[in-house]
Amino acid sequence: MATFAFQQVDVFTAVPTLGNPLAVVRDADTLSVAQMAAFARWTNLSETTFLLQPTAAEADYRVRIFTPTGELPFAGHPTLGSCHVWLTAGGQPQGAEIIQECGVGLVRIRRDGSRLAFAAPPLRRGGPADEAVIAQIAQGLHIDFSAIRGAEWIDNGPGWVGALLDSRAKVLALRPDYPALGDLKLGVIGPWDPIRDGDGVQYEVRAFVANSAKEDPVTGSLNAGLAQWLIGAAIAPDTYIASQGTALGRSGRIYVQREGAEIWVGGDTVPCITGTVTL
Repeated sequence: MATFAFQQVDVFTAVPTLGNPLAVVRDADTLSVAQMAAFARWTNLSETTFLLQPTAAEADYRVRIFTPTGELPFAGHPTLGSCHVWLTAGGQPQGAEIIQECGVGLVRIRRDGSRLAFAAPPLRRGGPADEAVIAQIAQGLHIDFSAIRGAEWIDNGPGWVGALLDSRAKVLALRPDYPALGDLKLGVIGPWDPIRDGDGVQYEVRAFVANSAKEDPVTGSLNAGLAQWLIGAAIAPDTYIASQGTALGRSGRIYVQREGAEIWVGGDTVPCITGTVTL
């Protein structure tokens, strides 16, 4: 057994306990895949990450991302949280941007004031969902087929499909039937009403992971895919703020901005636990 530096951080919030927690193990190069997977099962968080030496010359560090059930090639809140831990531990990027190496390749991250933001990676699968998938979504959400204003594959690694509803209220009212959703990883988004909901945020987002029968509090990869779809289709503005986690008692905030052909997804990260872990 060996001892490793460890942090648990809260991502997409400036207030601890209101975002999405992430466990991060530093200098984890000596750990086996089996040890990483076992620790991720033990933390039982949506993701646990391990910081490693990069294998690509351009990269500043490498990260492996595990859920309790397997490894992901990319995920958004682990990207921002892992980068925050790497920087606060003294990491120095080679250039103006931080370059993270992970399963999808190299991901660019920049400092945006107190926040970090990542450049959304290319979609592995895009395009409209077919009627059978939309019908499955409608059944799994207990809503009419016609209530879904659009549905697109927005898979940048985890396998997301997105669905657009016409209001925040309808998004928050959802009570998913996970068995009916099957193996879908479903993100649902709806606009805020400036009069009823306020004008500080533009969209409400929820994420349902059917095969684990749970809702994810705040999801960077999903918001990246949603932004690529909705901004690309001229449904959403080039810059907006999304809220996620409301239904779970969280208050996540995701800051989205298009610059040229790129979508940047940002948020705050705050530390909650700092210490060591023996593995």
